[in-house]
Amino acid sequence: MNPPCLLAIDCGTQSVRALLFDLRGNLLAKAQVAIDSYRSPEPGWMECAPEAFWQHLCAACRQLWANTDMPPERIAGVVLTTQRAVPVTLDAALQPTRPSMIWLDQRRAAQAPRLPWWWESALAAIGMRGAVRHFQHEAEVNWIAQHQPEAWARTAHVLLLSGYLNWRLTGRLADSVASQVGYVPFDYRRGRWAAPWDWKWHALPVRRAMLPELLPAGAVLGTVTAEAAQASGIPAGLPVIAGAADKACEVLGAGCLTPEIGCLSYGTAATFNTCTARYREVTPFIPPYQAAVPGHHNTEVQITRGFWMVRWFKEQFGQHEEKEALARGVAPESLFDALVGAVPPGAQGLMLQPFWNPGIKSPGPEAKGAIIGFGDVHTRAHMYRAILEGLAYALREAKERTERRTGVPITRLRVSGGGSQSDAVMQITANVFNLPCERPHLYETSGLGAAIIASVGLGLHPGFAQAVQAMTRVGQVFAPEPAHARTYEALYRRVYCRMYERLQPLYREIRAITGYPPQEGTSIGPGDRSPDAEHRSPRPPADHQAE
Repeated sequence: MNPPCLLAIDCGTQSVRALLFDLRGNLLAKAQVAIDSYRSPEPGWMECAPEAFWQHLCAACRQLWANTDMPPERIAGVVLTTQRAVPVTLDAALQPTRPSMIWLDQRRAAQAPRLPWWWESALAAIGMRGAVRHFQHEAEVNWIAQHQPEAWARTAHVLLLSGYLNWRLTGRLADSVASQVGYVPFDYRRGRWAAPWDWKWHALPVRRAMLPELLPAGAVLGTVTAEAAQASGIPAGLPVIAGAADKACEVLGAGCLTPEIGCLSYGTAATFNTCTARYREVTPFIPPYQAAVPGHHNTEVQITRGFWMVRWFKEQFGQHEEKEALARGVAPESLFDALVGAVPPGAQGLMLQPFWNPGIKSPGPEAKGAIIGFGDVHTRAHMYRAILEGLAYALREAKERTERRTGVPITRLRVSGGGSQSDAVMQITANVFNLPCERPHLYETSGLGAAIIASVGLGLHPGFAQAVQAMTRVGQVFAPEPAHARTYEALYRRVYCRMYERLQPLYREIRAITGYPPQEGTSIGPGDRSPDAEHRSPRPPADHQAE
């Protein structure tokens, strides 16, 4: 009898991937469909019809069946992982009331209604009022209610993208606790919808009846309906397992199950995560997300622009390498790695602070990016290396902040995401952190993490520790080079760690003079922001008053 396999569907920002894994973590088959249905009705806006996500999912699955001879009876279950912070609003007939705003969308609610006086006083007393107003401005449901009241009046259900796709598969309005990353009234500490008295119900126009049922990761949400089977080719009756958000699955798929292992993700948003059974706020008042493992949290610190900066560099300055790679028939990344190798560690004094977008706490709302140390020796190769080094510095700072807040030394690094495929990036990271950097055996770590959840939920592995041991392993390891690590240590301590404090007053003056980034409460209309100005941090402040 053939051993069972698992179908993991990863609906990311750029594509939907249908992936078949065995119980040893081997990728048996893969199909990928690019998401080409995003629309920008105004500059800085980014949205997509919910139906388009479902159609892309179905297309990826149909492509998978066309490219594999895997017998359907071998598939034990299906599990979803999706991009985060994409709300779907449905009417009473379960039809979308409007397109979904993607997490990259820059619209902000014009108003942040005042909460009841007792909440205003309590939040002001503990220094959380500014963070709560930020949450209100960023919440997509507030924008809809204020700018498209007709659509909001028809809204009967509010789901995240994961919940919507789970509903399309099973016919049940249910979602995973570990997928709740967005501007919704969620209690991150306890892993449930906020208590009836919580301030979030006053900050958002959402009622409890609008929200789906929540189940822990690994629980059976339902089975694939006949209608979903006909559209996607997924066998009808197949169990659908509650998964987790893509970053949570990535942490699990990289094998980061205990807090001494740091998980770096070099994606569009670069992140530093650990997985811990204890609730710990790495940034005060900003809660950790629910992890893919029930009862655990991910202590995420995010550099929102992340490897977007690398893409920006390639688009603006890398045309030569792109053209040369096409002519040679090689991957452009190999030529960009050579570009990095032409410059010594430290980029001959060129230092970059990667705050290409404002933050909430650290960095604050006035933050901007900076490059200092220019001289006549510097070329675009120096700038490229400075970008990679700046991202690594910022993630090292996140590591040290995590260690201070959790009290657990981080002794191992696991690196995933698109940037991890570059040997130059991996070596720079090992040198900046002065720790060995481990590349997982498989690039599809989000999908693998989802498959691990399903394997535990279906009883194919007895627990998460056993599943991680069986399904994840280290691929290539990059050891730090002592001489280069010493250079980076000096630049990090004596320059990078001082940059933000020294430049922060100037950032505030720039903001006051130019109006960018805008002050909280400023009404943002089309054209008021750069179309590249990401700023979203999709979680509410922590509930310290409930401790």
